Amino acid sequence: MHRTVATIRRTIAAALAATKPLRYTALSGEIAALVATGRLVRTGDVLDRLGAGDLKDGYKSHYGRHVVKAFRAATGGEPLKAWAQHRTTGRYVHVNVYRPADPALFAGLASYGRTRHLVQAQFAEAA
Repeated sequence: MHRTVATIRRTIAAALAATKPLRYTALSGEIAALVATGRLVRTGDVLDRLGAGDLKDGYKSHYGRHVVKAFRAATGGEPLKAWAQHRTTGRYVHVNVYRPADPALFAGLASYGRTRHLVQAQFAEAA
């Protein structure tokens, strides 16, 4: 009994001593690992890759809303979520993550006016 209590205390002490980024990475679990390796992407990552990383945060979040709407329409479900550090405020926020070639990412680009110019003609027709 004594060893169990000591183990629990050590575990709690280690958890309390963990850094904030580590705690949020642990909350996201395997999804965070997939995002880190590029097997899943955030909408901001897509915009950065397309050269639109300089869009205002408000515009980026509107693009994300268009993407999640397209995802829900296509699948009837919700996208995966992960914790990520906001690039300007530093706060941790819950963000949606997608497969890098998910059609919803391109449909969101085509349906949002501020990102429509980033879509090639063949993707705009498919959306």
